[in-house]
Amino acid sequence: MSNDAMASMAEAPAVAGGAPHAASAPPVAPAPPLVQADIHNGSDAGAAGAGSDAVHGEPAALSAEEITRLTDDIVAALKSVYDPEIPADVYELGLIYRIDIGDDRAVAIDMTLTTPNCPSAQELPSMVENAAASVPGVGAVTVAIVWDPPWEPSRMSDEARMVLNMW
Repeated sequence: MSNDAMASMAEAPAVAGGAPHAASAPPVAPAPPLVQADIHNGSDAGAAGAGSDAVHGEPAALSAEEITRLTDDIVAALKSVYDPEIPADVYELGLIYRIDIGDDRAVAIDMTLTTPNCPSAQELPSMVENAAASVPGVGAVTVAIVWDPPWEPSRMSDEARMVLNMW
């Protein structure tokens, strides 16, 4: 399940007891709770809620706190990746369009380049992938180069503008 789906589920109000039943209809028994295995292997990943749905063998949903922690740590790691030709990191340059963390901790990153003719086009995606993969608790990482919307200087943060003196 994607973080967007999880976020919309987390924001949906819970309804206690479900919909009202008609007087003649028998009450519907709630579904049994899913059994989750809590695996502790001494790493942050195990202690932070990693597990599986023992009934279906699927990864358990990550908590909002764990998604926030992973996202913050991934962003921090991406801020260590600099375009070799520009003295600003890829995150502040606005080259990172999307970071999606799956329930299995797999990370999908959509990024762009400043131009299709970027001389660093071969190395930057690998650098981004390696930086994200270095975060404890992250599973497989994939990086896709996207061109829509095209990058433009307005995507840069104020920090990048200051470093590049582009006011």
